[in-house]
Amino acid sequence: MEQAYWQARYTEGSTGWDLGEISRPLKAYIDQLSDKTIRILIPGCGFGHEAIYLSKQEFTSITVIDLVDEAMTTIRENAPEVTCITGDFFDHNDQYDLILEQTLFCAIDPKMRQDYIKKIAELLTPTGKYVGVLFNRAFEGGPPFGGSIEEYHGYMNGCFSSVSLENCYNSIEPRQDTEAFVIARR
Repeated sequence: MEQAYWQARYTEGSTGWDLGEISRPLKAYIDQLSDKTIRILIPGCGFGHEAIYLSKQEFTSITVIDLVDEAMTTIRENAPEVTCITGDFFDHNDQYDLILEQTLFCAIDPKMRQDYIKKIAELLTPTGKYVGVLFNRAFEGGPPFGGSIEEYHGYMNGCFSSVSLENCYNSIEPRQDTEAFVIARR
């Protein structure tokens, strides 16, 4: 999708993907992390509830990227130590120990998903992890674009040494039984 499309969504307030808080599955994962110095990237961060939560938990190296600068205003106000990058994820180059997925995968045209997963693997350190929430259901049209655990395995198996994809047990009520949790190791 183009930057203008996403800018219009924010301008219109058409941000139905935004939970207004950190997603429960990601919060549970973050809460068990002990190394606060790991380098973390959140691509397609939107309003950045995950980044703000990480900052409040005293993680020290958090980077977010989004096509729409306006989306990151809340992060800048509530977690000024977070590095905010306005730009295209596919143009980003750096190395991270952890990449957190909340809403970017479902926003990308399915024809680009394999390239997205390859880019994720490229940005991870040799021991890095890709962790996040993916929709485990179909949608008409898009975005969001749905998918299935079986489909996601197809994208990830060649890019990671191990992939765990399970149904989320702790999704919010409206998303119960429609989300999968992924942990993929480089």
